[in-house]
Amino acid sequence: MPACKDCQASRISIVHSIIVLGFFWSPVFAQTDSERMAELEQQVSLLVEQLAELRAEIDGVKAAGETVEIASLRSDVARANAAALDATRSAEKWKDATSVTHLAGYASADYVSVENGPAAFAVNFNPMFHFLYDDKILWEAELEFEASEDGSTDIGLEYSTIDWFLTDRLTLVAGKFLSPVGNFRQNLHPSWINKFPSAPPGFGHDGAAPVSEIGLQLRGVAPLGANRRITYAAYVGNGPQIESEDGEIHAVEAEGFASNPDDQVILGGRVSFLPVSNLEVALSIAAGDVAVVTDDGVAISGDATRAYDILGFDANFRWKDLDLRAEYVSQEVGAQPLSIAPDGAKWETWYAQAAHKFRDGKWEGVVRYTDFMSPHKDDIQEQLAFGINYLITPSAMFKVGYESNSGEPGETTDSDRWIMQIAYGY
Repeated sequence: MPACKDCQASRISIVHSIIVLGFFWSPVFAQTDSERMAELEQQVSLLVEQLAELRAEIDGVKAAGETVEIASLRSDVARANAAALDATRSAEKWKDATSVTHLAGYASADYVSVENGPAAFAVNFNPMFHFLYDDKILWEAELEFEASEDGSTDIGLEYSTIDWFLTDRLTLVAGKFLSPVGNFRQNLHPSWINKFPSAPPGFGHDGAAPVSEIGLQLRGVAPLGANRRITYAAYVGNGPQIESEDGEIHAVEAEGFASNPDDQVILGGRVSFLPVSNLEVALSIAAGDVAVVTDDGVAISGDATRAYDILGFDANFRWKDLDLRAEYVSQEVGAQPLSIAPDGAKWETWYAQAAHKFRDGKWEGVVRYTDFMSPHKDDIQEQLAFGINYLITPSAMFKVGYESNSGEPGETTDSDRWIMQIAYGY
């Protein structure tokens, strides 16, 4: 019965095709590899052709008067039809998916050689997570894993926010977010974006620029026509915590605290103007009341509140292969005679940076000048830095930098250093 044998072979081929198609059309693959769509559509087309061939074979069997299991063949055809229909529905569902998960991040490995000091390697890893639902709401977060000097691993939450897209041009952000004050912290600090292996003095932890905040933020853009636009961010948050030592303000910790012991909030934001697509100028301000919450490492309560103010300016300009940036920020705590640390304090820093890519697009030169002022002499630092970068890929960079530092004699702020870094963003 050769015709029946051919039908059995066709059934085996159809079942095999269904199994293969069902595997590749699983939700995991459909939601993680959009390029597979073309391949799946080809498989559906092939499956339809095989079904047509099987129907023709059945008709041929009937015409020849062969005694075969027609009912079984019809059952195979029905199952194959159902598989093709499910595959088609899965494809359409993938195209119209209401949720998308995305993993990104960056990592870097450093080698730092300090003048008249030890040289050491360092490493950090910052994974970022994004979950978007129906173009309406986004959860995003960044963790930081860093090897410490004693061999342990420090883990920190850089930010974690729920972003609600109120309109195409306005977003409500809730949670822990990078400070919108200035430009470096919120946009430039990742190692694969920063054109130098280190942050400008005063723009890191315990500097003049706040790092992060926990609260609410509104971010938006207003087009002005002819490639001109305004961007803005306004926020309210728990604010920083003031530390004192020996009756003096020691530091303003502005790293996003999930507590508010002084029962005061901070209001602030940033407005930028882009008169042309390659030029941006911006103003940042923040204000509120703060109080000393830690004295000589011991938590205290009930200290008198005082004024707290931030003022910042930043600008950037790009022309062909030239990238110019400058930023200024000051952070000031007012005097309060009734406090255990009655005197005020002010931190301010600014930097100017120029970077230029050479004609081949792989090599880049960088120069940066920074002047950081602090109420504590051992923190004051003036720095002139030079760097050369090699772009391995658009998101991977090998950097060599040299910092000429001037600070209080005998302090680390007065030590020059070499830095080599490999940074990769994915």
